[in-house]
Amino acid sequence: MSLTNPNKVLHLSGLNGIRAIAALAVVISHTTQSLSEFNLNPFIFGTNQDGFPKGLDLAGFGVSMFFSLSGFLITYLLLLEKESQEINVKNFYIRRILRIHPLYFSYLAICLAIIFFFNLQFSAISLVYYVFFAANISFIIGIPLPLLAHYWSLGVEEQFYIFYPWIVKKIKSLSTFLILATVFLIIVKLIARVIDIKYGIPSIYLALQVTRFQCMLIGAVGAIYYYEQSKWFLKYSTNIFVQLFSWFCVLLLLLNSFHLFSVLDQEIISIITLFIIMGQITKTNRIINLDFEAFDFIGKISYGIYVIHPVIVFTYIKVLPDLKLPLVFKYLLVYLVILVTTIFVAYISYQYFEKWFLSMKYKYSSVKTSATKHSQELLLDTQSSS
Repeated sequence: MSLTNPNKVLHLSGLNGIRAIAALAVVISHTTQSLSEFNLNPFIFGTNQDGFPKGLDLAGFGVSMFFSLSGFLITYLLLLEKESQEINVKNFYIRRILRIHPLYFSYLAICLAIIFFFNLQFSAISLVYYVFFAANISFIIGIPLPLLAHYWSLGVEEQFYIFYPWIVKKIKSLSTFLILATVFLIIVKLIARVIDIKYGIPSIYLALQVTRFQCMLIGAVGAIYYYEQSKWFLKYSTNIFVQLFSWFCVLLLLLNSFHLFSVLDQEIISIITLFIIMGQITKTNRIINLDFEAFDFIGKISYGIYVIHPVIVFTYIKVLPDLKLPLVFKYLLVYLVILVTTIFVAYISYQYFEKWFLSMKYKYSSVKTSATKHSQELLLDTQSSS
């Protein structure tokens, strides 16, 4: 699909809605995991086999949705850039830095101040991982920094995008290469799982379960087929039954009941996310229209929501635990104030901090996009985010 007018602003319908769902899923899930800190029953969703409270699976699946969407969007934009000129990898890196780094390091500094003020335990080695965008390694080996465990997904994305633009730029049979790479990673993951079950060596499987490049590759392959206007892909990805099944799976996620094939559930969710993306941007058999103002707003600030929310949860843990309210109202209050405050702070961050850096991206972007159909800002929004 060509962007024939280089001055045209590209808007892909509904993508901010998907970002909104994923970001809110992460916040709700992490709030649920902290219920005991509010003197609330952490077992409201049941108990795991290990005896620990069963939380919501939304957080992990929400990140997989971000990954799939990120792989789709960035691949599509790179292909559009490739139409009219050679991909400028340096400019790609600059765009990533302007989008990700300012908030990433600002929030890291705030968390370090909180860690020292409240004398929270942390590993100095972990800090090195975080500075060099390798928080996923710290997460895998079990020494994440307090309030920063969720940075693992940002580490995964930044590592992926170190080499990915070179692949798009240099590989001629791109779809074939990405499909083979995806299949290879999935096979290695399945083998690692067998080794884990048979010999009790979980480290390789855990590393692949966390560093799930294949989820981004799934979105990337879909972007190539969409760009090429592949008839079979458009036909089957937007089929009414495929769309219904995809939204049914999202409903199961919301009910904490999604489980098809546990080893590959994250990859399955990535494929389902791709189908939802296709339904939204083609507007074919679109079961639910995500392209409306409230979701546009939340999706636009979703990176801030994802990054900032643990500090909001931590703050309310200091304020609300001893609040005397009927249990039902206290549950509602905890979820509501965390969500509302997170959205408010993320908006302030976007409006008065991130936006300044985003405005600098114009001269490094060959393809201009509008974050929302209601906005006239020319932003090449290459975020994602867990």
